[in-house]
Amino acid sequence: MSEVLKLTILTPDREFYEGEVIELITESTLGGITILPDHMPLITTLRPADTVIVQKDNKKLKAFTSVGILEVKENKLKILCDACEWPEEIDIRRAEEARDRAKKRLTNRDGIDVQRAELALARALARINLKQ
Repeated sequence: MSEVLKLTILTPDREFYEGEVIELITESTLGGITILPDHMPLITTLRPADTVIVQKDNKKLKAFTSVGILEVKENKLKILCDACEWPEEIDIRRAEEARDRAKKRLTNRDGIDVQRAELALARALARINLKQ
């Protein structure tokens, strides 16, 4: 029985995180998910969320993760996502403006891509929540 997981988080721009962890808490498109050592193999889609990374020393790191894919296999976790940011990297003013734009689009709904606006709102809210 393993005591750690090897976690890698990649975005198109960078390798965001690589290291050994004892727990990962995030949001799949089906709901919240916690991954512990010896988790069954899994591939799932992720939604924008505040992801918690628990390191071997029990230190908790929080990060914004956008839409993506999580793969769990043989105590190795891989997250491939559109964007990932530490709280200090989040521009709160920009996130609030994105939230307001998305809400406005969803209120009017005339000729807009509703799914895209809902996703923009989810990203903005997750960033704002993490920053607070």
